[in-house]
Amino acid sequence: MTRWIIAILLAVSLHGPADAQSRMPPAQWANEQLPDPAQEAEAKDLMESLRCLVCQGQSIADSDAEMAQDMRALVRRRIAEGEEPEEIRNWLVERYGRWITYDPPIDGVTWPLWLLPILLLGGGIWLARGRFRSSKRGS
Repeated sequence: MTRWIIAILLAVSLHGPADAQSRMPPAQWANEQLPDPAQEAEAKDLMESLRCLVCQGQSIADSDAEMAQDMRALVRRRIAEGEEPEEIRNWLVERYGRWITYDPPIDGVTWPLWLLPILLLGGGIWLARGRFRSSKRGS
């Protein structure tokens, strides 16, 4: 009897991930380009600058996740309605946080992210310059 209970529990627990994907069809514009090439170019540029909330390492333009499909549809729909890409980006940042964009704005929280690489590069150049000077003196 115990074996049957374990087998049933195991079968039910393994069946869960298979049902994690929705059976709903993708939203309109999720995988279709806009008819206007200029609007599609704006949408594509924006989608490539937004991080997928599921994949985290991919943009919504590259991700196959359902959330990314929904976000692509949202971006295309709003651009088709005449909304500016920056307005859409601001709305998404407001809703999901700065993390959603690959290009965070410079402000009080993110300035170290922008300044640190410059400081590290400057420090590396300063160290290399000192090394080259000391090796020339030693020759």
